Amino acid sequence: MAAVAAASAVVACKDTRASSHRAVRLPTSNVRVQSLFSTRSAKATCKSARLSISCQQLPVLPENSNVDFKEMYGALPKLGKDVANTTFYPKAKDTAKEVKDWYIIDAAEHRLGRLATQVALTLRGKTNPKYHPAANMGAYVIVINAEKINVTGNKLNQKLYRRHSGRPGGLKTETLGELQKRLPERVIEKAVKGMLPKGSLGRDLFRYLKVYKGPEHPHEAQQPQPLVVPSWEKNLYKSPVISED
Repeated sequence: MAAVAAASAVVACKDTRASSHRAVRLPTSNVRVQSLFSTRSAKATCKSARLSISCQQLPVLPENSNVDFKEMYGALPKLGKDVANTTFYPKAKDTAKEVKDWYIIDAAEHRLGRLATQVALTLRGKTNPKYHPAANMGAYVIVINAEKINVTGNKLNQKLYRRHSGRPGGLKTETLGELQKRLPERVIEKAVKGMLPKGSLGRDLFRYLKVYKGPEHPHEAQQPQPLVVPSWEKNLYKSPVISED
């Protein structure tokens, strides 16, 4: 064993573009470590050799030479548009605040879940033909009459909202009815925020949501358009009526 440990390891590296072999001889105490080191060293040597050969094939221009590169490369054939790279990505002008639309919706006419879903889709920009998952392509959404939002079942007493102050014993719990009386805007904001992406993009999208108590809002100058929420009754399958005649 001592004779094997004292022996030296020979690692051969073969270049894929050349037929010559190169041997690296290193004194070894650990054959595995030294073979890995010698392989990396041989690969780096082969790479530098190929790079030097490629550089030698480039034309050498004299110093202070006036070369018209447009004339040199102008005779090359035009390949046309790169059809393999046509992926659309929004530009800065597509995500600017000046080009975003404004929508308004009355919370008194809808249920909490249905309204929050449509608002989140509009903020996300999925109704925009130029939608991109990594860009803010959404619009501004104004929600009025937040205190008149509808819920089904006994959610006013069963649905709980919890928050913690960060100190021992700082957990506070309140029902949906209590939160709606105290801060009616917070109910819609929490429902919509939970449907947005988690991260910097979701925080940016949330800033375009404007929720107000009552029918008044300070965005009349933007001339918001009504936001239509699809009715769940229209999506139900209805069997055709067959006449008895």
